Amino acid sequence: MYKKLSKILSLLLVAVLSTFAFSGCSKSTTTSSNTQKASEEKVVNIFTWANYVPDDVVKKFEKKTGIKVNYTNFSTNEEMLAKLQAVKGSQYDVVICSDYIVEVMGKQKDVLMQPIDKANIANYKNVDTKYLNQEYDKGNKYSIPYTLGTQMIVYNPDKIKTDIKGYKDLWNPELKGSMVLVDDSRIVIGMTLKKLGYSMNETDKAKLDQAKAELKKLRPNVKVFDADTPHNSLISGDTSIGFMYGSQASAAVRANPKFKIVYPEEGMNIEEDNFVIPVKAPHKKNAEQFINFMLDGEISNAATTSNEYINTNLAAKQFMSKEYLNNKAVFIPDENFKKGEHFKDLGDAAKTYDLIWSEFKQQ
Repeated sequence: MYKKLSKILSLLLVAVLSTFAFSGCSKSTTTSSNTQKASEEKVVNIFTWANYVPDDVVKKFEKKTGIKVNYTNFSTNEEMLAKLQAVKGSQYDVVICSDYIVEVMGKQKDVLMQPIDKANIANYKNVDTKYLNQEYDKGNKYSIPYTLGTQMIVYNPDKIKTDIKGYKDLWNPELKGSMVLVDDSRIVIGMTLKKLGYSMNETDKAKLDQAKAELKKLRPNVKVFDADTPHNSLISGDTSIGFMYGSQASAAVRANPKFKIVYPEEGMNIEEDNFVIPVKAPHKKNAEQFINFMLDGEISNAATTSNEYINTNLAAKQFMSKEYLNNKAVFIPDENFKKGEHFKDLGDAAKTYDLIWSEFKQQ
């Protein structure tokens, strides 16, 4: 009887284990099937700043390829990183982000980007080689340059009568309550460090404490923080002076040609924005098609002319107007670029920057 019972129990155990095995196999098969199904969808999910890829360019891509673009915005690189970490490099197919954050993502324990197969991106050849092989991504394993950006001072000379030459002039007490700043911790803390004669990538605690103290002195002058449209407060007259991206400065000057642009004499930040493909991008082939489309000379020109960022695409130059090539907010003199500095990964000091920024805004 015991042998018979033992045999029955053995058969039951085998049946149970077989059920679990089949269940696991079924789950694996389902996951694989879902992944394949997603990869075949005519969709590409883009994650970047608002309006960074113009609507008309998006529509041209959709019309040419039949691939629908889902566009999601972030305000800062740090916000993007937090969201991409939260979804473990999934959901999004193409992220457009800045150089230093590419470096940060490349150092993550859990990889957030996948190597880009340049064989599938024929228009990669159009990228000016002087923008390739930068320190943040040697060999461009994970990233392809889209545009360059920098920040500058813009002011209304009808309201600001003092001489403005650099960052130091933003601390003038006469500017109390008249300033708009781009809402970005690295940029504002970086320009404060430059004012003090330090690197924008400073990590020394004593020097960061100095920057914190300087920002406390600047705070009374600041009326508005705005990441996406700081030029609007200048145009409306709500503020009289601002520190913002070149594209935003250009929009301000276009609205009021009296406005003046200043390249800070202490040195500017040079920011290279890139296409990257997240490690678990659900539509990798569509991502490659989108990047290749954006690197077409005519399309690249249309995108950067609309946004007024510095173009990294040699094939785009032939499509640029003289007016665009003479835009002071877009094309920065070589001497200013030579003094420029790229942001780098701050490591653990990033937490200190966050604390400084939080306290500064809450004052």
